[in-house]
Amino acid sequence: MSFLSSSTKTGRLVLLARLALAVLIPAHGASAIAESKTDNPASLQTAIFAGGCFWGVDAVFKHVKGVASVESGYAGGNADKANYEAVGSGRTGHAEAVRVRFNPAQVSYQQLLQVFFFVAHDPTQLNRQGPDVGSQYRSAIFFADPEQQKMATDQIKKLTADRTFGKPVVTQIAALQQFYPAEQYHQNYLALHPTQPYIVINDLPKIEHLRRQFPDLYQ
Repeated sequence: MSFLSSSTKTGRLVLLARLALAVLIPAHGASAIAESKTDNPASLQTAIFAGGCFWGVDAVFKHVKGVASVESGYAGGNADKANYEAVGSGRTGHAEAVRVRFNPAQVSYQQLLQVFFFVAHDPTQLNRQGPDVGSQYRSAIFFADPEQQKMATDQIKKLTADRTFGKPVVTQIAALQQFYPAEQYHQNYLALHPTQPYIVINDLPKIEHLRRQFPDLYQ
């Protein structure tokens, strides 16, 4: 993750930090409950998304009803193992990604795709996301089965045909080979560091965007 310079306006930081403390910390408690209440684990399905720095993507999906757990990690690379330093070099081919475990009786894969494209990141940015640059920050969907592949492909076709974003969607669609969990200090990062400048500027607004755009899915 690239950190902002000290020239960032203090007033904006203070305002957004207050919002973080008022909204995200209580929500963190709710997300913790959601993670512990998995109903029947055998009924859960898995989705893997990459959309830039995994801190913000993780936090967005933790606020989606029906999501049992979210884990930050690495996917899509050629190396047989991954860690933050290696992936950050851009040489392993991995992308920062999140593994979403969800209850399909409460939230569908199609709804998760909507959150991914419209809230979690900007799918028109190639090999970058906001201030973070490199193939490890690419937009990607790693499908677990042909059904997920078809839904993701159809969604991109529709977004393209409708010219939804005014720019081409550059999201990669690839079969999931392996997901490597990230280091523990990356897990649940936004909830644990709600006033960090990077989080306040780049990721906190996504939570509010989710609440406004998909109120029925927000928790």
